[in-house]
Amino acid sequence: MPLFGAHMSAAGGPDQALHAAAQFGMEACQLFTKNNKQWKAAPLQAEAIKEFAKAWKQLGLQYTVAHASYLINMATKNEALWNQSLAAIIDELERADQLGLDAVVVHPGTASDTDEEHALLRVSQAVDAAMAALPKLKTKLLLETTAGQGKSIGHAFKQLGTILQRAKKGKKVGICLDTCHVFAAGYALSPISDYKATMKEFDDEIGLDRLAMLHVNDSVKGLGCRVDRHAHLGTGSIGLEGLRNIVSDKRFKELPMILETPKGIGPEGKEWDAVNLALLRKLSQK
Repeated sequence: MPLFGAHMSAAGGPDQALHAAAQFGMEACQLFTKNNKQWKAAPLQAEAIKEFAKAWKQLGLQYTVAHASYLINMATKNEALWNQSLAAIIDELERADQLGLDAVVVHPGTASDTDEEHALLRVSQAVDAAMAALPKLKTKLLLETTAGQGKSIGHAFKQLGTILQRAKKGKKVGICLDTCHVFAAGYALSPISDYKATMKEFDDEIGLDRLAMLHVNDSVKGLGCRVDRHAHLGTGSIGLEGLRNIVSDKRFKELPMILETPKGIGPEGKEWDAVNLALLRKLSQK
């Protein structure tokens, strides 16, 4: 059975995200360990680390992951921004490692100031530099598939495969596949024949063995739209068939599956997280 969870708020301390996840009966949880819209943050305090470890042990969650800052751009040719991004991803990994998190998910960046080939090289260099700076790191680094807005890197499986091939220190580096993003980038998830073709291309270009977790989101916009807008499961353009194809895929039965759907109150006065989580579990049964 996959490990189901959602991105939860860490307001009040990282342990609060675990408590929130446990209230919904989740097995996994994604959180920010700092303000995702700022470069720097105060170091994690010993008490916060202690409280997180205590909550994790008490609540029994099986997988925890941090999402890195959206400011990070490992693909840029701008030396100052690249160095700032490298420092930021190292900091994100250090914070996650202090908390004992399984992984950190990061968007590779955008090639707005360079060509694709150079951008891919820059990302692989950043990955290697981050791994070299943290030789005792236990937390994994996961590059996320992107929707392809602007000149973002990671919307094509071949791009991610190239980065992984070039990253010499990439043994602790994997992929997080976001269903909304790959759909928006032009990869169909239904009918089943198209889904199989999509996953074959993923395997050919990246390797299914590098897939470490999934973000399960529907898409507001249509196939190949290149627009990153998440929708509640079954309410968007992917639809239940496409989501069922990937969620019920036996090859992914032990992977974490994290919701990043909008928060709030849904049908019958229930929290949307509870509604989407129940549907996610149902889809996994096929």
